[in-house]
Amino acid sequence: MTGIRVLLVDDQELVRSGLRRILRPRDGFVIAGECGDGADVPAALAATEADVVVMDLRMKHIDGIEATRRLRLGGPHPPVLALTTFDDDELLAGALRAGAVGYVLKDSPAEDLIRAVRAVAAGDAWLDAAVTARVLTAYRRSASRTVPADLLTSRELDVLRAVGRGQSDAEIAGALHISEVTVQSHVGRILAKLGLRDRPAAVVYAFDHGLVTPGQDTPDPVPPAVAPRVSPAPLRFSVLGPLRAWRGTTPLDLGPTRQQALLAALLLRPDTVVSDTELLDDVWGLEPPGTGTDVLPTYVLRIRNCLRAPAETTKDSVVRRERTGYLFAGQGVATDVAPLSALVAEADAAEAAADLAAAAEACAGAIGLFHGEPLAGLPGPFAEGERRRFGERKLVLLQRKADLQLRLGRHTEAAEELAVALAAHPHREPLAALLMRALHLRGLRADALAVYRQVRERLRHDYGVEPGEELDRTRAAVLRGR
Repeated sequence: MTGIRVLLVDDQELVRSGLRRILRPRDGFVIAGECGDGADVPAALAATEADVVVMDLRMKHIDGIEATRRLRLGGPHPPVLALTTFDDDELLAGALRAGAVGYVLKDSPAEDLIRAVRAVAAGDAWLDAAVTARVLTAYRRSASRTVPADLLTSRELDVLRAVGRGQSDAEIAGALHISEVTVQSHVGRILAKLGLRDRPAAVVYAFDHGLVTPGQDTPDPVPPAVAPRVSPAPLRFSVLGPLRAWRGTTPLDLGPTRQQALLAALLLRPDTVVSDTELLDDVWGLEPPGTGTDVLPTYVLRIRNCLRAPAETTKDSVVRRERTGYLFAGQGVATDVAPLSALVAEADAAEAAADLAAAAEACAGAIGLFHGEPLAGLPGPFAEGERRRFGERKLVLLQRKADLQLRLGRHTEAAEELAVALAAHPHREPLAALLMRALHLRGLRADALAVYRQVRERLRHDYGVEPGEELDRTRAAVLRGR
């Protein structure tokens, strides 16, 4: 067999099934083995060769952190890619410190898992800088620890700070005005001097020793290589994933996560005045800064500096001060929320015209606009509310697309996609009902009933409730052969 050999470690068969459907042989992967608990990993690796271990962090007996730590202490082993959620901050911090070389969020697109496994198998790390910053800052072991003065040169400290921020070799080279080869040489010496195993370990070290603090330590911008434009290029934002922005085709550095959270609270309510008090509640919630609303002008100034075009002289840029608060001027600014709404409207029109194939295609296009968890890693009640709202919107689209596929007779395609979605959202009964229908329509009656049993067991174990009427009706229909 050829391909990247993967050992799957997760205590839920439903999740492993979904992972198997993503890491397919035709895409260059081989499932070398599976484990239901971290305690079984050493034996599984002894019995088969693996290039990557995909490890869940939450397991009943030996969790992913302890299993990763044992692998590291046991000598040479395949790199570990952790599976986690945004609710697993403490576990994720522990996994990175235990030796995981990267992580994938469970609600990420399937493409992210594929790219992550390939990157880790090739010897690279797979880290989201924004999430890593939030996690390691929240769970820093000792904020007072410092790097011994005689260990690293000032240049090596600069490089280590940049590595901690998640910058690539090319970005570090541009910021420090050195070559990429020199950056790589510095990184190698840093790892050797500090006794670190790899780049992810250097990221953890930088946070543990206070070299990088989100909100206070941001990379210096690289000076533009061309003259400023007379007419500013338009602004474009993406919120259906980590918050990103571009001025024309140039990506913008939006600063630390709290600053981004304030920007999101304005951006997603364009041309609406948001009061100072409301912004404070949106971004800081129950833990406002001691200075109260006096902190807002500083954050807004930084946001304006991030978004202002090189030739722009307007004081307010797109964020304007009004009598009672701030307003984001939305004219001429594009976000990925607009095409999402347009594709949903297109699906509505196509379904009303009985063109189910066009409706399914429009739903697929809308789902494709998501590239991870919306506003990933941003703190505060507003960002959390928007994450839930957009996340629910995506799930509704997934369910609608699957229903359309079933009505079109695309049972196999629907079943594969629903299995992956249900693995990420194991309590979502409408997804389970659709998967049962898809499997039943394929003639896999036993598999359909197995889905019911697994979801019922999960609901009873996690919430102490029985499945709802929809899932029970679907089970009865499968039993009757309808």
